[in-house]
Amino acid sequence: HVQLVESGGGSVQAGGSLRLSCVASGLTLSSACMGWFRQAPGKEREGVATIDSDGRTSYADSVKGRFTISKGNAKNTLYLQMDSLKPEDTAMYYCAAAGRGYILAALRLSLNQYNVWGQGTQVTV
Repeated sequence: HVQLVESGGGSVQAGGSLRLSCVASGLTLSSACMGWFRQAPGKEREGVATIDSDGRTSYADSVKGRFTISKGNAKNTLYLQMDSLKPEDTAMYYCAAAGRGYILAALRLSLNQYNVWGQGTQVTV
């Protein structure tokens, strides 16, 4: 049984930083393609950042240069370092896992590539 549990959300002023964590159980993080997604009120869920089994990363244009996704394989934990936060970053952030270690670059930020989701953590800027 695969489970993902996010933490690290909160309220922060514009320009501030937060680091989100996602602890995975039932899967080996290092061999999976993982992603962070977010959903703001009244908007569709969107891809924010992904990282595959070889460490290749993909970012939404809106967060490039500000957010960094990484894996802590020893702790089986996925991270999202968020710097220079903006009010438009306010959303519920979700961690997700795909059933494989590699996804074509054009599809990495697509929700339908991921089949396990966490419960989310709220970020308010």
